[in-house]
Amino acid sequence: MQASNFVSIPGSERQPVRGARRVGPAQPNERVDVTVRLRRRNPLPVAAIAGRELPSRRTYVTHAQLTAAHGADPADIAKIEAFARQSGLTVLESSLSRRSVMLSGTVVDISKAFNVTLDKWEHAGGRYRGRTGAVHVPQRLDGIVTGVFGLDNRSFARPHFRRLRRETGAALFSGYSPTQIAKFYNFPTGVDGSGQVIGIIELGGGYRVEDLTAYFQQIGVPAPSVTAVSVDNGRNAPTTAQSADGEVMLDIEVAVSIAPGAKIVVYFAAGATDRDFLDAMTQAVHDEVNNPSVISVSWGGPESSASNSFQTEFDQSLQSAAALGITVTVASGDSGAADEGPNEWDNATHADFPASSPFALACGGTNIKVQGGKIQKESVWNQHAADTQDDSFGASGGGISEFFPVPTYQSGINIPGDVSTGKIGRGLPDVSGDGDPASGYRVRVDGQEFPIGGTSAVAPLWAGLIALVNQKLQGRAGFINPLLYADPSGLRDVTNGDNKVGDQLIGYNARQGWDPCTGLGSPDGEKLLAVLGGSSMGSSASSSMNRASH
Repeated sequence: MQASNFVSIPGSERQPVRGARRVGPAQPNERVDVTVRLRRRNPLPVAAIAGRELPSRRTYVTHAQLTAAHGADPADIAKIEAFARQSGLTVLESSLSRRSVMLSGTVVDISKAFNVTLDKWEHAGGRYRGRTGAVHVPQRLDGIVTGVFGLDNRSFARPHFRRLRRETGAALFSGYSPTQIAKFYNFPTGVDGSGQVIGIIELGGGYRVEDLTAYFQQIGVPAPSVTAVSVDNGRNAPTTAQSADGEVMLDIEVAVSIAPGAKIVVYFAAGATDRDFLDAMTQAVHDEVNNPSVISVSWGGPESSASNSFQTEFDQSLQSAAALGITVTVASGDSGAADEGPNEWDNATHADFPASSPFALACGGTNIKVQGGKIQKESVWNQHAADTQDDSFGASGGGISEFFPVPTYQSGINIPGDVSTGKIGRGLPDVSGDGDPASGYRVRVDGQEFPIGGTSAVAPLWAGLIALVNQKLQGRAGFINPLLYADPSGLRDVTNGDNKVGDQLIGYNARQGWDPCTGLGSPDGEKLLAVLGGSSMGSSASSSMNRASH
């Protein structure tokens, strides 16, 4: 097919990793698996989803209703499958609900099918198969295909946890149990998350059942129900305590400790590419078997390293979650306003994605000082000034999105211009919670126990809290951002500290009200329940709540 018969997919353009150099063409017979995303059959009414109605007055759709009205058109799926066969590609899977067709082929055939050049690239962090410029499709598929992911296998996302280094004096601190932290934040009592399903997205690592058993016996929590779901051949693959196992165990142990009655479903992707991440999220959102009511995401990366089409498609998956009544809690990043590691700084601010999606509940991090079982002081988590060589170095991610405009629910909160560009967009985080390893969570990983923090801890903390709230409400709280901004009385305003990092200390200061360090603040669980309608709902209101039945 001539190049003139192709059209580019809007937003699919990619540039090399900063500092990368081309070292040669990709191996022609290498197998490449890609996910082709398709347009919705009908637009999703986003404005209706983003309203300020209490959960008791909301109408959520079922999985079947969402697929029928807003999934892919079967005719579009058939066109992609026919195109694949004509191009010598294998159809691995097709899904109307996920609006996805998974294809496989050699580098040669895939390159021809999408009119791209795949090369091998090398940079300080390793090697990857990549492309530059846009992805293309035949003219007959123009407007049908909204994204193609997997051509480029560079890692996008990283886990957002920080381990407290044992060599420091602070290592005398052994960490709080998540149940202690729940008490510090006045989480609702008399509920345990029964009837709820918490989905957890993992892009690497794994858990050991014997570690979970030992951990929960130690803190006096019933043994959890944990199910592992494979995404694109990903699997539960624990290795060592220094690996992404720390992320997986942190997420599970925090969520289960907060809501031990909930079922935990862990979606394991095969890696941390944009395809891996997107497929894991769509699998979780559209999982009719396990049907999560809350999804926790502790992985992410700078917006600047993601393609526009990836951010758009991922955001649309979060919109679908909102329509189903699923709350999605997302870590806001562990590198302050820079959102990059110490060896990657470009002296500019970056927002972390997918926390920057307007349909994510973005979760920042704090440091807490506790006396007498109560929080006496809470400030922005920022260890930059303490020791930049410490393994636990980090700061609460936050800033201004360059991709997403200010959502309606954030109008009137005086979002500052981005420190680097002056632009005003979606501000993050929305909320926060204890995230400093120095006041963090005691976690068991591969037979070892040590304190862990990071905004990775805050996402499952909030996920567990929402599971408790859902049980109290006898329904789904769903997309709560508009409610929190309309009435922040369920949150503890954090006004001390900053998330400035780097040699030039770029970032933002905490302030009264919302700020790009800790958002609206950390939770007061009982007050939050009242904001979401829990204290004023009588039995008639509770029974009339529209529950998503699947």
